[in-house]
Amino acid sequence: MSERTDLPDHHSALWQAPATPPRWVIWHASEDEVLVFDREFNIPVAVDDAALEEVLRRMRGAGAPESDDYPGRPCG
Repeated sequence: MSERTDLPDHHSALWQAPATPPRWVIWHASEDEVLVFDREFNIPVAVDDAALEEVLRRMRGAGAPESDDYPGRPCG
């Protein structure tokens, strides 16, 4: 199998200027778990562990909000 070499670029939409309200947020789900959350689809975004730090760095640089609280809508 071939490995992706463009992992940070693959997630570049995550650090674009945020919409109002922002679609993607950084969610501190627990003390040791930080996730990118897609508020439009109401689910965490699958970001490879190898690219997560770079994606988070770029999102923070673009001003993405961070929260310890669940950023999504109630299910159901």
